[in-house]
Amino acid sequence: MTDDLFFDTDCLSAFLWINDTNILHELYGGKIVLPEPVYQELSSPNIPHIKQRADAMISSNDASVKTIYTGTEEYDLYVELVRGKKGQKSIGRGEAGGIALAKTYNGILASNNYKDIAPYIEKYNLKHIDTGQILVEALNKGLITEADGNNIWNKMLVKKRKLPANTFSEYLLNQQKYV
Repeated sequence: MTDDLFFDTDCLSAFLWINDTNILHELYGGKIVLPEPVYQELSSPNIPHIKQRADAMISSNDASVKTIYTGTEEYDLYVELVRGKKGQKSIGRGEAGGIALAKTYNGILASNNYKDIAPYIEKYNLKHIDTGQILVEALNKGLITEADGNNIWNKMLVKKRKLPANTFSEYLLNQQKYV
């Protein structure tokens, strides 16, 4: 992949919560973009270690933060998504930021929140990945084994990350239905 990946909070935080961003570094170092609203969500004073881990990714140039400026195409879409347009429900700021930037810059949306993003993936023909697909890519490139994937998956579940299967192995067996 050569496109930038615009992460929403839930997808990135799955890796930040377990303090394991090496896969992201190996696969996407320098291509990870945090929309400003995502960075703000990660900056909660109640969980300072999450912000510190995000800052470490930024300091090492694995990730960058992209501000959504008023008067831009991405801002107009961002506001539309957050406020909800006629016939559409509003979505979270992180998801909205990721969608707006992925659409505007022809990037890849990295999100686990299918319920909120599915209509927009289709509407804007966005490329999309989630935590499971990231781990599959790491497996296919030999960065992890299936056992490693199960260990990582379990750690994410322990940290209350929402994933579509009980184990990475189960995800691998059924990945067609999750994509």
